[in-house]
Amino acid sequence: ICCLFFSRLIFGTLYPAYYSYKAVKSKDIKEYVKWMMYWIIFALFTTAETFTDIFLCWFPFYYELKIAFVAWLLSPYTKGSSLLYRKFVHPTLSSKEKEIDDCLVQAKDRSYDALVHFGKRGLNVAATAAVMAASKGQGALSERLRSFSMQDLSTIRGDSSSTVPPSVTVRTSSKQSQPKPSRSASEGTGSSGKH
Repeated sequence: ICCLFFSRLIFGTLYPAYYSYKAVKSKDIKEYVKWMMYWIIFALFTTAETFTDIFLCWFPFYYELKIAFVAWLLSPYTKGSSLLYRKFVHPTLSSKEKEIDDCLVQAKDRSYDALVHFGKRGLNVAATAAVMAASKGQGALSERLRSFSMQDLSTIRGDSSSTVPPSVTVRTSSKQSQPKPSRSASEGTGSSGKH
């Protein structure tokens, strides 16, 4: 199946693409028309193949038949793409051209309206999300600053004074304002009482 896929890719797509390029470059109208008919038939074949692959893939030699069909389309002897285009595709498209054009215009208008509608909704959702994020972010920022001003500053100040909490430092300084009797002073009074 892999070999069939690559052969179809080479002969069904790359080979015609190169010869289409040569037709455009040489400005040969006959070759140009021939390759345009091929690409129209190939596009229809690829579209139909999407559905037939689902239902007919079990059919014996299904993939080989698809390769043979592409070769038949390309062959300068059979002129398969030219034959199918002139007998079936051109008359069908000519008779339905106005309806197809109207459907395409309506589809284009609907898709444009849908794009504008969903674009506006998307902008509204994005704007609402941005406002909500900003309001939540502002509350979170003020809460973070408040916690930083109360908790974190006391921790930072405590770290700079050899990890002693500030409340202990304050108590120690208030006790230092009242002199403590030293041990040597009490011993001195005790010894003077004995003399």
